[in-house]
Amino acid sequence: MSETRRKMTPRVERPRVAELEAMLGVPIPVLDHGFVRVIDYMGDDGAIVQAARVSYGRGTKTPSADEALIRYLMRHRHTSPFEMCEIKLHVKLPIFVARQWIRHRTANVNEYSARYSILSREFYVPDPAHIAAQSETNRQGRDVHPLAPEEAEAARRLIAESAERAFVTYFTLLNEREDGETLDYSRSGIARELARVTLPLSTYTEWYWKIDLHNLFHFLALRADPHAQYEIRAYAEAIGGSVARWVPMAWRAFVDYRLDAVTLSGPAMAVLRRWLAGETVTEEESGLGRREWRELCTFFRKNIHKD
Repeated sequence: MSETRRKMTPRVERPRVAELEAMLGVPIPVLDHGFVRVIDYMGDDGAIVQAARVSYGRGTKTPSADEALIRYLMRHRHTSPFEMCEIKLHVKLPIFVARQWIRHRTANVNEYSARYSILSREFYVPDPAHIAAQSETNRQGRDVHPLAPEEAEAARRLIAESAERAFVTYFTLLNEREDGETLDYSRSGIARELARVTLPLSTYTEWYWKIDLHNLFHFLALRADPHAQYEIRAYAEAIGGSVARWVPMAWRAFVDYRLDAVTLSGPAMAVLRRWLAGETVTEEESGLGRREWRELCTFFRKNIHKD
């Protein structure tokens, strides 16, 4: 492009969010060795509004009207305007958390490769407050009450000792020290892609993760939920703090209509209507499964339904 034409081309300023700009590249600590940091982003609340109105201009409506539109979009699940915003994160996380996280297949991911590089001796050891027995009601989670302090400390010690032994084996197989120097010049080490098989799921990995706001909200709705595993929930909460600074209007709508909201099935709505009419409804009469009935009662009994 010629210099004259370049000068004639109107410059389009990208939206910048001051609060998020100040956070770029700054690690937010998560767990014992992990972090989340914002690398880059595209769009803001205005981009959502702009896409919804399919107009070029910005600032054609008042902030209150913009927020009302965003709340309407969230409430009625008009999702495509939220896809106009994207964010790129650098995340350091234990492998077992990464395996849960990667189930969200709507993002672009590039992970640290242990085939090319040597992993650092960093692994996750949970705090005593987060060490609990298997839940008796949730087959895939831990009990809400932690173990006694001495039991929790014993478990921590076993987890740490097991990981330490695995890393000793890892570096022995590589025939390398952590600084890259050779351990024993009389023998060869095995390939990194093989040596890594000895390492535990608590080992830390890193990746760059880029996702649009609609799919990020779906991730957060699942992983910031109180029923999610604590470790991935800690990352979701750290990300949520960044999103609240990036798109505050959209975040408030997300909290109100997704995080703090309850979705009811048709039969559950029928039970609720009968409760509001002053009727008594038993589990057998409700037509609900046992779990759905328990969830409905847990949420509403304190506020609406009185026996």
